[in-house]
Amino acid sequence: QVFLLESGGGSVQPGGSLRLSCAASGFIASGRCMAWFRQAPGKEREQVGTILKTSTHYAESVKGRFTVSLDSAKNTLLLQMDSLKPEDSAMYYCAVGDRAECGRIEQDYTYWGQGTQVTVSS
Repeated sequence: QVFLLESGGGSVQPGGSLRLSCAASGFIASGRCMAWFRQAPGKEREQVGTILKTSTHYAESVKGRFTVSLDSAKNTLLLQMDSLKPEDSAMYYCAVGDRAECGRIEQDYTYWGQGTQVTVSS
C-alpha cells in the first residue's frame, strides 16, 4: 500500500529557508517519478518540481531557489526551499504516479500526501 507523509512546513520570514520531507512507503521511491505540488487558497494546484533518478525539473517560479532531491536510504523525497517569498505560501504536497516518466499536471499522479503548510510572512 502506497503511503506518503509530508513534514517540515511552518512559518518563515521572506528570504528564509525551509526543508520539506516526504516519507514514502509501499514502493521504491528511486524507481518512480516523484513530484512536489503546491496550492494556495483560491488558486489551482501547481507543480513545483519533480525528480526521476537524478533528473530534476522545476517550475520557472522556483527555479534557482528550490531543490528537489531523494534520500534513497530513507525512501524520502526532499524539497529544500531557499530565498522564500510571500507568494511561496501554500499547502505543499508530494505525489507519485504509476508511471516511470514525470507528468506536469496533477492528473498524472495517483498517490498524494496530506500536505504540509508553508507560510512566508514578515
